[in-house]
Amino acid sequence: MAHSKARAADGKVTYPPGVKEISSNISKEEMVRRLKMVVKTFMDMDQDSEEEKELYLNLALHLASDFFLKHPDKDVRLLVACCLADIFRIYAPEAPYTSPDKLKDIFMFITRQLKGLEDTKSAQFNRYFYLLENIAWVKSYNICFELEDSNEIFTQLYRTLFQVINNGHNQKVHMHMVDLMSSIVCEGDSVSQELLDTVLVNLVPAHKNLNKQAYDLAKALLKRTAQAIEPYITNFFNLVLMLGKTSVSDLSEHVFDLILELYNIDSHLLLSVLPQLEFKLKSNDNDERLQVVKLLAKMFGAKDSELAAQNKPLWQCYLGRFNDIHVPIRLECVKFASHCLMNHPDLAKDLTEYLKVRSHDPEEAIRHDVIVSIVTAAKKDLALVNDALLNFVRERTLDKRWRVRKEAMMGLAQTYKKYCLQGEGGKETSNQIAWIKNKLLHIYYQNSIDDRLLVERIFAQYMVPHNLETTERMKCLYYLYATLDTNAVKALNEMWKCQNMLRHHVKDLLDLVKLPKSDAGSKAVFAKVMVITRNLPDPGKAQDFVKKLAQVLEDDERIRDQLEALVSPACSCKQAEVCVRDITKKLGSPKQPSNPFLEMVKFLLERIAPVHIDTESISALVKQVNKSIDGTADDDDEGVPTEQAIRAGLELLKILSFTHPVSFHSAETFESLLGCLKMDDEKVAEAALQIFKNTGRKMEESFPHIKSVLLPVLQTKAKRGPPRQAKYAIHCIHAMFTHRDTHFAQIFEPLHKGLDPEDLEQLITPLTTLGHLAQLAPEQFAAPLKSLVANFIVKDLLMNDRIPGKKTTKLWVSDDEVSPETLAKIQGIKLMVRWLLGVKNNLSKSGNSTLRMLTAILHSDGDLTEQGKMGKPDMSRLRLAAASALLKLAQEPCYHEIITLEQYQLCALVINDECYQVRQGFAQKLHKGLCRLRLPLEYLAVFALCAKDPVKERRAHARQCLVKNINIRREYLKQHAAVSDKLFSLLPEYVVPYAIHLLVHDPDYVKVQDIEQLKDIKESLWFILEIIMSKNENNSHAFIRKMVENIKQTKDAQAPTDAKTNEKLYTVCDVAMNIIISKSTTYSLESPKDPVLPTRFFTKPDKNFSNTKNYLPPEMKSFFTPGKPKAANVLGAVNKPLSTAGKPIQSKASRMETASNDDSTSNPSSPQRSKTRHDSAEDHSENEDIMKKGDTPETKGFRSYFDKPRGRKRVAATSNLDDDASPKPKRVRKKAAAAAPMATADPEDQWGEDSRLADSQAEDEQNSPPKKGRRGRPAKAAVANQECPAKGRGRGRKKATPPHEEEEEEVGEEEEEGEEENIEVKAKGGRQARASRRSTQRSEGIWWWLVSNWFVFSCLFCQDVSESAESSPVKRRGRPAKTAAQPTKKQPA
Repeated sequence: MAHSKARAADGKVTYPPGVKEISSNISKEEMVRRLKMVVKTFMDMDQDSEEEKELYLNLALHLASDFFLKHPDKDVRLLVACCLADIFRIYAPEAPYTSPDKLKDIFMFITRQLKGLEDTKSAQFNRYFYLLENIAWVKSYNICFELEDSNEIFTQLYRTLFQVINNGHNQKVHMHMVDLMSSIVCEGDSVSQELLDTVLVNLVPAHKNLNKQAYDLAKALLKRTAQAIEPYITNFFNLVLMLGKTSVSDLSEHVFDLILELYNIDSHLLLSVLPQLEFKLKSNDNDERLQVVKLLAKMFGAKDSELAAQNKPLWQCYLGRFNDIHVPIRLECVKFASHCLMNHPDLAKDLTEYLKVRSHDPEEAIRHDVIVSIVTAAKKDLALVNDALLNFVRERTLDKRWRVRKEAMMGLAQTYKKYCLQGEGGKETSNQIAWIKNKLLHIYYQNSIDDRLLVERIFAQYMVPHNLETTERMKCLYYLYATLDTNAVKALNEMWKCQNMLRHHVKDLLDLVKLPKSDAGSKAVFAKVMVITRNLPDPGKAQDFVKKLAQVLEDDERIRDQLEALVSPACSCKQAEVCVRDITKKLGSPKQPSNPFLEMVKFLLERIAPVHIDTESISALVKQVNKSIDGTADDDDEGVPTEQAIRAGLELLKILSFTHPVSFHSAETFESLLGCLKMDDEKVAEAALQIFKNTGRKMEESFPHIKSVLLPVLQTKAKRGPPRQAKYAIHCIHAMFTHRDTHFAQIFEPLHKGLDPEDLEQLITPLTTLGHLAQLAPEQFAAPLKSLVANFIVKDLLMNDRIPGKKTTKLWVSDDEVSPETLAKIQGIKLMVRWLLGVKNNLSKSGNSTLRMLTAILHSDGDLTEQGKMGKPDMSRLRLAAASALLKLAQEPCYHEIITLEQYQLCALVINDECYQVRQGFAQKLHKGLCRLRLPLEYLAVFALCAKDPVKERRAHARQCLVKNINIRREYLKQHAAVSDKLFSLLPEYVVPYAIHLLVHDPDYVKVQDIEQLKDIKESLWFILEIIMSKNENNSHAFIRKMVENIKQTKDAQAPTDAKTNEKLYTVCDVAMNIIISKSTTYSLESPKDPVLPTRFFTKPDKNFSNTKNYLPPEMKSFFTPGKPKAANVLGAVNKPLSTAGKPIQSKASRMETASNDDSTSNPSSPQRSKTRHDSAEDHSENEDIMKKGDTPETKGFRSYFDKPRGRKRVAATSNLDDDASPKPKRVRKKAAAAAPMATADPEDQWGEDSRLADSQAEDEQNSPPKKGRRGRPAKAAVANQECPAKGRGRGRKKATPPHEEEEEEVGEEEEEGEEENIEVKAKGGRQARASRRSTQRSEGIWWWLVSNWFVFSCLFCQDVSESAESSPVKRRGRPAKTAAQPTKKQPA
């Protein structure tokens, strides 16, 4: 021992036994061998070996010499490092090295050796691990706290460890590293920014992705040292966030990423930092706010985050950013919503209100992302989104922008499929979103072809997936149809009809292509191309593509054959898929991945391919109906009552029988339908009859055994069945059998002979049957029909009141309360009209006599005999029947010509009848005839009288009718340039002369200069002019002004010598002129054409007569307020959709020719006039909902083509106009109106009478001005809870009971209609005087007419009637007032 101490004192190095001197003179291998022995010696020593510590002190100092620390061999350096680590362990707590520089060199040396940990497969890895374990366990680096360069040493150590850590290291390596680094943080006096950066840099996303293990190491270190390191982290963020000292660290630009990572590691690390974020959320710097919003979105939205609950002020401050002025910030907030909804359902309530506002954001992208956020959460779990959030998606299906609408519609469709079809959420969830299917189909009423195509695609992929097996697909369709609302059913029917129509157009194109080439053939092909183009997106581009397709069809026989097979009625669903695939493959090109032509062809094929319905499908559907009938179906499980399911199934088959008749041609299907005919349910039998009518044309040849069973059933139905079944039975026989004359005779003879006027209840069905026989076979039964009409219908039925009616104050009752006699009389009237419509000529003057009979019924208020036996409800029914009959006859040119002006005016006054249901039913019949372009243009003027209706909804309904009819006519003129010579009967502007003339003969217009009466005239004129003047195409305002001026130079042709009548005419003209002047700024320009006037209404202008006098009293000047006309998209607050022609508009110009006193080609607006597209100019209110009303399904398709200019340079639009080219209304917040079902007159006409939904426009809810009041006419009579004043002078009454079903009642009628009795509006003033005049005239005139004319009827309507016998009806409003002139208060129902 003494010897050892001496050697130490002498500075001599003592080596362990067996180890020779280690110097530069030995080889590397020998040096390594000797060092290993030294390592073994130090490894075995412990701190208590004082003698050995003294013995090897010089060796410890020797090993720290530069020779070893800078040795070139890594093995030598590793062994030396292991020795040094053990030396620090053995000599702890005092190291044998006292020089600070030497200590720094040693620890930097050890740190460098730790890099060897990187290679886990190295032979020396265990020694490197031993080195790490040793220094970590001993905390050797803590010696450096006292050194000036300690930060450099620690920083280098941290960097080294973060660099070498990798996925090859086990948990022990990771643990020792954390131990080593955490001891430095926890036991040191401070943490430098450089050292902190060394840790935090591993949290930056870029570094995190490069070395996940380094991130995990930093994460573990921060968790271990959270309490110690938190002040330094807080200081760092204070310097950067609050003081803006970004130079303190290179990580300043990643400060928000670091905050997120630190929060995810341990929220306590940011206890003092989060309040700084609230401050930053209110920064004036947009980019800075955006960064903070992005950060907080991740922090609040994280799955296990409790930040919103822990820091409510920060949460509320963050929600405020949903309303930030900077668009990207609002966008970021909206994107965050989906994560928040999915991870934190408890926050949905807070988010709902903010998302509501953002769903109306002016920015399209934000509205779009609101939908995405809500739908994403809903698809994960419907429970995550409340009903309010789903309603936001619902609203956006009507967004102004296609991208938003598409996202909303697809989102709803995917949600519906997941929870309703696949049943993932159970019945309760399915019921919660049952509205989706209706809403999606309602969108088919929109004008945009893109919307309609998307609805078709959604239906085929999500509502009734076409890839389902046939039985499952039909079951899905069956129960879907049974649960749809009325409007959705009509939309679905319309969809099938539009697809069927397009299928026929393509078939016609194929037929034309196969014909030899010629100029006429080329023109026909081009015309058909134009028709098909209107049914595709972007008609401007589609036109070229369809032309190209036509050329391909000419050249490529294989594609032509495939397309012919596709549009063939016998094409099956599987065959359709093969055809579509082959055609697209043939037209596609691998070299051209983006092929617009192919995309257009896919759109076309998608619309025409029968992917749902074929013979197999119909058979499966019929079986499903039979299951319901037999009680073996799953009706209850599907939540559908069996009776409802059966009816819906038959209705579904009925519509499919129209669009896919060939698919019904199977014995099994027909036999099932025969079974339905025998059911007690009348609706089921009616539907079965209609299906037979639509599908049985070849039944005689193909299914003779069915014919032999069916014919007796039809004959029985026609003779003794319910009236509607009798009607359909007759039409079935007419459509299905070749020897129909024989079958008709077998039905006609017994019915004709068995008519008994005393047995009224058994009279209704025979009269119905005979009426339809008269229409379908008028020549076959000519003689007996004349006798029947003259002797039975007129003499025995209409001119006799056998049963006294019930005494009641009601003006209308339900169907089951109507007396059999009244029903029989209505059928008698219909029989007369159907007979005339079948004959279609007036050679025997039967039309004149019938017209006099109908006007007599109107003249007598429905009580033709004037014996007072009839009840008021029965009289109302007969008035409506007579007026409807007049409208039917007016649709035939031969009868329109003989309708006198007095008869026309009396018919028009029915629209002001005192019974609400009569007014409603008449307006619907009128609208129906006008929409189909069958009624002449003068009947459009009748709607002007609706301005005086006391019920607001009736006025609104009439205005909507006007809008729709005017739009239809304008579209028709654009698409049919060849009818320009018939403009006089089609151009909407030409309704003005008719309206003026009708108002001149208004029985309420008695005193020419009476201010109140003139105000009524002004309101009626403005009712029509407002819509006509809402668009000023080609200076039509000047054309109207010129037309009014011309009228003022003529005389009333009805009374040319009556000075008072002509003065009234000129006064009404002055009212019209003042309206035009006050509402137009271009009226004074030159008229584009010289208008013509109808010669039946006005005399030819007298060239020697110049009428420049002003006939208005001076007081009227103040009632003409200046201002532009409102846009024609009306009725945002009225639930009154209208019946619209669903059939393709065909030329009816010949029906509407009216004699004129000038060239009939006058036209103020060219039919070819093109409009700029809807989106040609940007609107400031991007979130406005689509609001397009007043089009049939077909005219809506036309719209997309004609919106694009053809053959002329595009001009910039001054504003975003709707498709009516109406001036855009100011942004006024409007209440959305619930869509009501479209009325249908009769199931027989169902195909043509489906109507469009009028969806209300939803405006941006932000910064909207207050809602404006209704335009400035005097308030009408109260319709809810007030007395009904007499201002209406008998024009109408408030409704008492719901309208009769046959009169096409519309769903969504105002509440008052179901709660109040009809309350008669009493006349005052001039009405009292007229009452006495009418009572005298009635007593003298009606009976005289009956006595003198029944003989005319008995002579089979064939004798000429002298002019003196034609007593002109008194000019009055609808019906006489039979009550006192005082207003009547509301009576309880």
